Amino acid sequence: MRETTTSAGLDVRLSQAGPIPLDATLACSGPELLALVGPSGSGKTTILRAIAGLLTPKQGRIVVSGETWLDTDRGVALSPQARRAGLVFQDYALFPHLSALDTVALAVSAPTRTAQREAARSWLARVNLDGLEDRKPSQLSGGQQQRVALARALAREPRVLLLDEPFSAVDQRTRERLKEELATLRGSLACPIILVTHDLDEALALGDRIGVLSRGRTLQVDTPERVMTRPASRTVARLMGQMNLFEGVLVTAARDGKAGCLTWAGGSLEIADTGGFTAGAAVTWMIPADAIVLHRRGRPSQGERENPVAGQVVRLTRLGDQTAVTIAVTPEAILNFRMPTHAARRNELAESADVTLSLLAASLHLLPDDHRP
Repeated sequence: MRETTTSAGLDVRLSQAGPIPLDATLACSGPELLALVGPSGSGKTTILRAIAGLLTPKQGRIVVSGETWLDTDRGVALSPQARRAGLVFQDYALFPHLSALDTVALAVSAPTRTAQREAARSWLARVNLDGLEDRKPSQLSGGQQQRVALARALAREPRVLLLDEPFSAVDQRTRERLKEELATLRGSLACPIILVTHDLDEALALGDRIGVLSRGRTLQVDTPERVMTRPASRTVARLMGQMNLFEGVLVTAARDGKAGCLTWAGGSLEIADTGGFTAGAAVTWMIPADAIVLHRRGRPSQGERENPVAGQVVRLTRLGDQTAVTIAVTPEAILNFRMPTHAARRNELAESADVTLSLLAASLHLLPDDHRP
């Protein structure tokens, strides 16, 4: 028996000790794209399979567009066919003997074969495959096969669209084009979208929110900006690629609009927001790379009086139009950031050069302990 509620979008709570551990909670409104990131084995694909009904966790509840698809406590578990989830697999999962048109037509619910094929042609056109309807998978490029898989998923008129590493099997140029097409297409979709990806740049570019997972557990679900600049723990910070994590002591807490004070590298730093931490606490803190400001040679700017620190360039790595810079403030206090290559050249950056940096007080972030509830 189906149970319905009045809530919209997608609400998921999954729990089991094994064989794949899960302690995941996430929600996604429609239309919204939630990108799930985390290391291999963190449970991302398992969550998608549970939503689609391809596996049933020991405990869980899944509600989509007001309809309960799973409630283990009440014995509710709709079949995959009844769930109307559009799932796009990493390996496309296309039938080798079927044309693109026939593949998509199979997913269309229509009273006649003619109506099915007309709807399938329309979906193929929406993913830029008009004119290729009669081609089989072996006659299509990887990007074209992925578009067929997406059209098939959309042809089900899904209540939730599930994308499992949809761009990982194509080359970089095709990947960028597919991401642009998805960003354009999603504007016309009313359903929640869950995107599983190992590519942080992809998650940041496409996600309205990002869910960070580790060992089957949801560590944080938030906007891309907050996940990057206000991670919920040291683990989240590291999983999001943050490199500038340090230890210090909070001398004074921020209060009534007045900045707090943090010891680091033999000196002190102003910090605008100290959260619930109290004076005297030993803390882990981070600063995002884009909040590190290099003082320009001979051209001082207004922000350079904010938390100035001196250091020495220990490594420069040119990466096309960007240069990765590593600065040693002390042998233990190492800052990493990137800057435009032309700016590095203009400032005559070179290994062993002495430089001065500013660490923006509003961007310093104290990290809760990983085990804090």
